[in-house]
Amino acid sequence: MSASFRFSTSVSPLQSHEFPRMPSLLKPRIHLPVLKPMTIALSRVVLPESLKVAASELPKTVVEPAAFREAEGLEVDSVTEAELKENGFRSTRRTKIVCTIGPRTCDFEAIEALAVGGMNVARVNMCHGTQEWHRDVIRRVRRLNEEKGFAVAVMMDTEGSEIHMDDLNGAESAKAEDGEIWTFTVRAFDPSSRPERTITVNYDGFAEDVKVGDELLVDGGMVRFVVSEKIGPDVICHCTDPGLLLPRANLTFWRNGSLVQERNAMLPTISSKDWLDIDFGIAEGVDFIAVSFVRTAEVIKTLKSYIRARSPKSQISVIAKIESIESLNNLEEIIQASDGAMVARGDLGAQIPLEQVPSVQQEVVQLCRELNKPVIVASQLLESMIEYPIPTRAEVADVSEAVRQQADALMLSSESAMGQYPDKALAVLRSVSLRIERWRREEKHYDTTDLPVVSSSLPASISEEICNTASKMANKLEADAIFVYTKTGHISSLLSRNRPSCPIFAFTPMTSIRRCLNLQWGLIPFRLDFSDDMESNLNRTFSLLRAKGMIKSGDLIIVVSDILQSVQAIKVP
Repeated sequence: MSASFRFSTSVSPLQSHEFPRMPSLLKPRIHLPVLKPMTIALSRVVLPESLKVAASELPKTVVEPAAFREAEGLEVDSVTEAELKENGFRSTRRTKIVCTIGPRTCDFEAIEALAVGGMNVARVNMCHGTQEWHRDVIRRVRRLNEEKGFAVAVMMDTEGSEIHMDDLNGAESAKAEDGEIWTFTVRAFDPSSRPERTITVNYDGFAEDVKVGDELLVDGGMVRFVVSEKIGPDVICHCTDPGLLLPRANLTFWRNGSLVQERNAMLPTISSKDWLDIDFGIAEGVDFIAVSFVRTAEVIKTLKSYIRARSPKSQISVIAKIESIESLNNLEEIIQASDGAMVARGDLGAQIPLEQVPSVQQEVVQLCRELNKPVIVASQLLESMIEYPIPTRAEVADVSEAVRQQADALMLSSESAMGQYPDKALAVLRSVSLRIERWRREEKHYDTTDLPVVSSSLPASISEEICNTASKMANKLEADAIFVYTKTGHISSLLSRNRPSCPIFAFTPMTSIRRCLNLQWGLIPFRLDFSDDMESNLNRTFSLLRAKGMIKSGDLIIVVSDILQSVQAIKVP
């Protein structure tokens, strides 16, 4: 049988408004011989001429700038290159890792160590530090990418308008012991005149709203106090659950077993400080802005329109943090309006019963995948590693479950920002992710989730169906990798959504898109200039990858692009 084979589809006049179903490729009878050097054999799903559209008409998730950065070869970091050389395609980690940068990890060498250890996205938290401090961090990440070939993206997290503590006079933490008396106040102090065990709260109405007998929870319950007395602007509390107090930790209070919500009913989701920080993020060209305490989709829409107005060519993606009861009540609308979501379990666990957090996490992860939005599982993944060099067994099980749910990314917060062992915490996430992913492949747990259609136009439907078909082919044929050539990133995200068993090599001519793709499950982004001639692109890609020792003759590759509406099965010559 010829190495080139073709499936054709046709649409009757009565069905012309619908996208035709691709023929089943689950049991193809095909023979894929090793090809002669630099000869491309294609197995292709070809669409009728009436359905073909130009690549420029395909849906875009980002705005394409006027010019691409010029480069002669293939941009890939040395860590990915070495891993593929030594262990092959199947060894690559599919679950991405976000690391919060803080005092422990803010210098260039520490950031490089995190990137070498597996960090895909560097997060800067605007709750802490100054804009100047964060600017230095962002520019160190950019310098690392330029000098070492990494594609580490930058995520800026807004502070939000919720009640939180001050910065503890610059201390990394403070320990609250059982039975100790602490004062929470709206008064501000000079560092030298602050009374012992006194914390300033950012909400002026705090002393008025709280009542004697209320429970005050720090960081979702990591430390717990009971209000025993009110004296003017001061709220006197005694500690009932001891623990570590971290700078600018979130505060919630409960009365008679219920969360008190009236306190923030009038607070805006995006504060005046947040808008200044957003302007800063736009100016610095961050890749993602994560919005804290999102309550409605309207907030996300407003922010996205603001970004477009301030920077029309900007490719900044907006991530909605799901961490309040209001966000759960409007979950689907919020995720639909966003470019991705974060399950912020710490603050979420302070607003809903703890036993509900796991099911809510699974619901958000599944909904994001159905809507083709990347999702991050965050907060307290390895909390004990702030102080200790190894995690608890329960923490490892928690991380394993997030990987098993196939979340796009896991996030380290205080563990990497101020913990004693940031590199070890990162190594735990990496090793657990690799082990659970390998177990799924060994047991042939191919994803069979019936995903709903997300496309709203004919060109988008074509892209979606092609990616669904390519993923099924890759699983059935046990392909070594999927290659995708994309100028917009959209078709890469559709492939990632299908969670194929093999890695996805995403080739894009744009550095900014390469960084953004680094948040999505299973994608290994490369920067590569390519033309509209797919045969030439494949020849060049094979040549470059073989020169680096990253592929070998006989590897089976499934090829997809937003240039040709086709699926190609190719053995590397």
